[in-house]
This record gives sequence, C-alpha cells and structure tokens, in this order.
Amino acid sequence: MFMPRALKVKRPVQEPGHCLNKKSKTDQEDCDQRNLQASTQKDEAWEDLKTQTDKSEHLTEAPKCESGAQSSSDDAEEEEPVKSFKKSQRWPVPGEPVCVMCGRYGEYICDATDNDVCSLECKANHLLQMGIRAGDYAFNVKDKNTDGRTSQPHHPAVNLGTSEAGYSYREDPFISGLTDEQVERIRLELGIKTEGKDVRRPIVEFEHCGFPSLLSGNLKKAGYEAPTPVQMQMVPVGLTGRDVIASADTGSGKTIAFLLPVVVRALEEAAHGIGSPLGLILTPTRELAIQIERQAKELVMGIPNMRTALLVGGMPLPPQLHRLKSSIKIVIATPGRLIEILKQKALKLDKVKILVVDEVDTMLKMGFQQQVLEVLEHVTKEHQTLLASATIPAGTEELAARLVHDPVRIAIGEKNQPCANVRQILLWVEEPSKKKKLFEILNDNKLFLPPVVVFVDCKLGADLLCEAVAKVTGLTTVAIHSDKNQRERNRILKGLLDGDFEVVISTGVLGRGLDLVNVRLVVNFDMPNTMDEYVHQVGRAGRLGHRGTAITFLNNNNKRLFLEVVNRVKPTGSILPPQLLNSPYLFEQQKRESQKNKMQHDDTLVTKNNLLDIIKKHDRRKK
Repeated sequence: MFMPRALKVKRPVQEPGHCLNKKSKTDQEDCDQRNLQASTQKDEAWEDLKTQTDKSEHLTEAPKCESGAQSSSDDAEEEEPVKSFKKSQRWPVPGEPVCVMCGRYGEYICDATDNDVCSLECKANHLLQMGIRAGDYAFNVKDKNTDGRTSQPHHPAVNLGTSEAGYSYREDPFISGLTDEQVERIRLELGIKTEGKDVRRPIVEFEHCGFPSLLSGNLKKAGYEAPTPVQMQMVPVGLTGRDVIASADTGSGKTIAFLLPVVVRALEEAAHGIGSPLGLILTPTRELAIQIERQAKELVMGIPNMRTALLVGGMPLPPQLHRLKSSIKIVIATPGRLIEILKQKALKLDKVKILVVDEVDTMLKMGFQQQVLEVLEHVTKEHQTLLASATIPAGTEELAARLVHDPVRIAIGEKNQPCANVRQILLWVEEPSKKKKLFEILNDNKLFLPPVVVFVDCKLGADLLCEAVAKVTGLTTVAIHSDKNQRERNRILKGLLDGDFEVVISTGVLGRGLDLVNVRLVVNFDMPNTMDEYVHQVGRAGRLGHRGTAITFLNNNNKRLFLEVVNRVKPTGSILPPQLLNSPYLFEQQKRESQKNKMQHDDTLVTKNNLLDIIKKHDRRKK
C-alpha cells in the first residue's frame, strides 16, 4: 500500500472515560453517500475499504523516542488507522511534506510512485493520474507483513521494455559509425575535454543509450529531450562503470549526468534488505540534496521497488530513520546527518555499488573532507565513484586521488564562436511573411546549395513547414524532431550526410553535436531562444574550411535578444537590419547595460595605484 511518512507523536493523556473519535461503519456509509460523484472504481472497492480501515489499525509505527524513563502504560499507545479521505487530513506546516494531489500533509508515501500522499483517496487519484493501476488498488491492498509495514506490491501493469537485470550500455550503431575525426570535432565544438584511457564516445541523443522504455519515458516527461555537453560525455562513461571526475558550470546538467548511471546501477539488482542502498549521493547542502532527490524521483517514477531516501540535517531525524526501514536503493545525504545515522547502525553502506560526490570543491571549502573520508570507510572498495563540480581546483586533486581509481576526467569549457567561414545574414521578417521569404531563398540560384537545414522552434511547426516546402518548391524535403523514432532519425541523419535530401526541417536536435560536413546553407526560420543555441545552429554551415551561409529571420518576437545579437554579430562585420538598430527595445537594453557598467565602475576598489586619480576626480575645489 504505502508507508507512513512520519512517526506518530504520542497522544496527550485523555480524561477517564474519554474514547477515541473513530469513524463507525455507519459514518463511513454516510460519507460514501456524500461522495457519490467520486470515481466508480472507488465505489466498487468500498466493501474492501471498510475491511482495510479495520485492518489498518494493525499498521504499527515506531513510537517517537523520549529522553526520560517512561512507565509501561506509556508504551501501550494506540495507533491511528490510515486516513481514507483527504478531508480527514490536516494542512501541512512549513517544512512538512505535501500531498501531490491536494496539498494537504503528505503523511504517507505511495509505494508505486514514491510520492507523498495524504490519504487512500489521494493515492487512488494519483495512481489513476499516473496510469499505473486502477484507483481501487489503493483501497484493496492487504497488509501481510508481520513487522507492521505494508508489503511491496507487484506491478504487472508496468513494463520496463528491457529487463532491469538485463540492461547494459552498448554503443549505438550510429555512434560507432562516426569516424574518430568526427568524434573529435564534436568534442571540440562543444568544448568537451577528456583525459584517461579508453574514453567512451559521446552520445548525441539519450536514445543512443538504449535505456529501458519506462526510464526513457520518464526522461522525456521531465523535459530532458536533448543531452547537454556534460551529459553527452559523462553518461556513456558512467554507464560503463568507469570512475569520473567531471567539471562543468552550474546549470550545465551535471545532476542528470550522474543520476542516470546511479539509477541504472540500482536497476541491475534487487535491494539487499532493509537499510542497504545500492547508490549513495553526497552533497554539501540540504537544499541541493532536496533538489537532487526531486530529480531522482522524476527518473524512477513508476519503476517497481525503486525507492529513494533523503538524509539531511535541519529536518527531523525520526522520519528519516523510519524511511530507512523499507527497501531503499538510492540515498541522497549530507555528510553530517549520514554519519549520525551510521553511528546508530540504522544504515549499512557495504552494498553500495556507485558513489557520487557532488560539488567537490564546495565540500572542501566547507570542511567536509574528513567527513567524506569517514563515510568512505563504510563503503566497500569495489564501487564506482563519480565526482562532479563547477571547478576542480588544485586542492581537490588530493581528495580526488583518494576517491577514484583510473578515472576519466571530463571538463566542459566555453563553447566555440561560429566559424569564421560562416557568413551571417540577419533579415527582419514579420511572422506572416516567413514562409514566403523561405521560398524565395530556396528558389534563389545563388543562395540555394543543397542540402539546406532549416531550424524551427517546435515539432508541429517542423512537420507543417516540411509539407509546405515540399508542396510549393517540389524539393525533396524531410522533417526531423524528437517525436520521430530512433530508427527514423538515424535514417534521416544518414540521408542528410549522403546528400539524399535537399531540405531538412529540424528542431534543435540537429543544432549541436553532429558535424554536417556537406551543409552549406542554414536558415534559422525561428530565432533560437538563446545566443548559445544560435551559435550552435549557425555553426552547422561552413565545415572543413568550406565557406557557408547562415540566414536568420528576426522580428520583435525576439526583442529579448536584441542586445546580445548586436554585441555578438556586429563585430563579425555582418550587416544588421535597420529595424533592429533603430528598435526602442535595443535602446532601452543598451541604456540599462550602460547604467549597470557605470555602477560597477563607481564601485572600483581603492588601491595605491588609483588613489590619486580618485582624489582628483572627487576634488570639488575651484582651480
């Protein structure tokens, strides 16, 4: 069914003759009449619910420990039944878990999804929403465990596509088919630097990893459609079991880069009993740990028997200890709280297969080095280690050398600017005129050099524009985006490299990573959302020293990027449209930028080299 979120607090002493306010069966039947508009699945399960309500009294929970001595009468505490309806649950106080369905106190944890719920009613609604089981399952689960915890459910409706124990990373044929020169160009363009022996080739799409279908679906649901540079290189290396030291800026996607190998290692085998995780992630702060656990839950949503535990300071200890009494596969913790729990022998790390230390440089700055080494004493030597940080300073090398064995070092540097061989043309085109302007370019004998790559901002737009181009121009046109299956995408990519298509309409999936050596013309039908993406898309043209052209359509819908466009493109000698240069939005952005620079200039530190200049500047005496 589900596990209680927190330990029950001992009830206050009741007056003689006072009895607990429990729902009678008559009250429950009246409540059933008031909820006739609920789903039919819950109504059909009502008889089982009455039985479950009686049985739920036997769900035992460890009482909260008291420091003083207690009498034998205090030990005999009554346990509340699992709440059937959300209206019976209170609202949470700040810092408490929240029900994913109604926002009330998330007292319980759904065993199927590992999310917080407040009652059987919200669990049923949650399971229906996730499409994992019928809602009546939440009301029908029977407790068979002798220790008072709910039994682990079977999940016949869940299909992982690839068996959990059978998954292993195999290099995709498309990646294997790339030449060493092409792989090096991908790394060079994305600023990926690697050191080590037998470093795996970077992936271009998550599908190249061949993840189980449910894990792959969770990735897409969470919005991870295309890998970032650090993910492209770190994921395949991590999946092969190598130790990794990765350096990439904050916000570059490091979390998913190390979470995917952790989840896959946890899928390889069943949990080794209570309090024996397979994966351990150490972070310096509670906030970062909470963020990582949230992302981990997104990846394991609906996968059977994949539980996470959050062990951090600043939060009550008893609920965390109670969480460890179930079969946990992944622990996310801060070192201090983890050591505290290890001393209580509530957790064993001798089965850990993969260890992650996030923000290694911060760990050292905050004095966690000794704590990290103390945690490692509890971990078997036969484990994989992943270290991630924004920077790896020289002082970190000593710790890194003690944590890893024969590691692969990955550093993500600054992305390259567009190739000097690419001629950039910016055209001011209003939205209704974009198609007409594109057709003019494709019919221009001087500009049109097939194959042409046209970038758009959405998948539906790619399909519709593909149909329009093929119908109006008669050119061999194809669309590629993330909704296409992997075999179809590989076919299109091979056809593009072989020159089988004259026009390819693409979303951002072709914007990075691949070396399209035969592309001479790129058209940004929709201006990218960031200048970094603009740089990547423009860089598709003019490879191997050949001159190429990149044409970008611009209008007021892109006003947020006007200043960046001018600052990035103008120095290349490209002619900018007068509508852009005379835009009031550009003037306003330039004004704010000037004021910001002035404030920074006024805050100049006083040194002996500029002291006299500052005195002269502020001398108001008349000369």
